[in-house]
Amino acid sequence: MIALIQRVAEARVEIGGQTVGAIGRGILALIGVERGDAEAEAERLAERVLGYRIFPDAAGKMNLSLLDLKGEILAVPQFTLVADTKSGTRAGFSRGASPEQGEQMFGRFVFHLEKGVSGVKTGRFGAEMKVSLVNDGPVTFWLEASPAKRS
Repeated sequence: MIALIQRVAEARVEIGGQTVGAIGRGILALIGVERGDAEAEAERLAERVLGYRIFPDAAGKMNLSLLDLKGEILAVPQFTLVADTKSGTRAGFSRGASPEQGEQMFGRFVFHLEKGVSGVKTGRFGAEMKVSLVNDGPVTFWLEASPAKRS
């Protein structure tokens, strides 16, 4: 599983003109599910996202995590994160999970987030979404949790 996380001042996701998730200060996490991802990857990635130190402490150093701040998170499924872009001018998606597995693993990822913080909002798997954010920093990181067989 892959997470592209961004420290945000605010973020929202809309579907069909309706806001389905919005947060203030926190993390926007775009989530990609790869073929072979399972419960262990969902749990590990959630732990990494929640514990990753991307917020400034009193000295201005990135030493605080979302858990430390008890902040909010907006998790949005984004299958294009698992695209193979090494050659050509069109992405390949053979590394991606099936839609059924992707939706299930995204749900498990969200479940594990909710065990850590109360301010969890989400986009909707398979929906055409409009995501807006105010990137704070900007601060953006790519995190992965891969099955042992691919490590």
